[in-house]
Amino acid sequence: MFGEDVAKKGGVYHATAGLHERFGSGRVFNTILDETTILGLAQGMAQAGCLPFPEIQYLAYLHNAIDQIRGEAASLQFFSTAESRRGLGGQVASYSNPMVVRIAGLAYQKGFGGHFHNDNSVGALLDIPGIVLGVPARADDAVSMLRTMTAVAHDHGKVCVFLEPIALYMQKDLHDAGDGLWQFGYPSPEETMPLGEGRVYEPASDDQLTIVTYGNGLWMSLRVQKRLRKRGVKARVFDLRWLMPMPIEEVKRHVRDTGRCLIVDECRHNAGGPSPMLLTELCQDPELRGCVLRRVAAADSYVPLAAAANLVLVQEPDIERAALAICAEEVR
Repeated sequence: MFGEDVAKKGGVYHATAGLHERFGSGRVFNTILDETTILGLAQGMAQAGCLPFPEIQYLAYLHNAIDQIRGEAASLQFFSTAESRRGLGGQVASYSNPMVVRIAGLAYQKGFGGHFHNDNSVGALLDIPGIVLGVPARADDAVSMLRTMTAVAHDHGKVCVFLEPIALYMQKDLHDAGDGLWQFGYPSPEETMPLGEGRVYEPASDDQLTIVTYGNGLWMSLRVQKRLRKRGVKARVFDLRWLMPMPIEEVKRHVRDTGRCLIVDECRHNAGGPSPMLLTELCQDPELRGCVLRRVAAADSYVPLAAAANLVLVQEPDIERAALAICAEEVR
């Protein structure tokens, strides 16, 4: 594991605290402040037989070096396959760059920000063929997802991107201060998360709406879900968790059950996140004809400083208004 300040300091958000002391400088070390170097080093180490865990300190910094993933690491698996190319002595030869790239990202962090440290767009990652992209919104999901990505990288040579929502690092509560409802037990050692499987929250047979979201959107949508029920509107919340591969069939099943779908996409409205792709899939399904489909997304803007960020990012009242409006529409 390596990156900017990940060793003795334990990272900007202390997510890697204690690892250097436990495993030493041979396995956990700092790099220079250059993302191209970090991802280039990851490729070299992968080719040398290691399983690298490079860290990109902020999602906005990834764009300085994304071609190391797009044009190099992720593309290598397409140049040959184990079935079509054989090396010396008849042994199967395949080319890949297995790695798990940890990135602190997305927006909503308080007291610190601007567009260099709050980037609410994953569009550049969604455009890369063959990678695995996951966004855990809660601590236990982060553990089990990271285990799954480690196995997928090791066993299948995949480039996996583990996007950690900065604003949820320290979040402990859900509805009220001190309720502790955003704290979860540590998963048992054998527990992993099925690749491409989402999670549904409080489904009921008489639900009127499916809210589909991920990352910070999950935390906000669950808060809105409670307020909606007080107003007589029953909604289930579905957390995608995986953006590549995306649990499309699971989403379709829940939308068929409720007849209405609201996608809460914290990324920018203009193709910054997964909602355009998701809406396209839903619109093309003949079994969903007549279902009401809507989305809320952030404004097409960089994330400004301080309270000004709230003017461009999706807010809970936006979700609530959209949910009430969609439930007033008749399902054909």
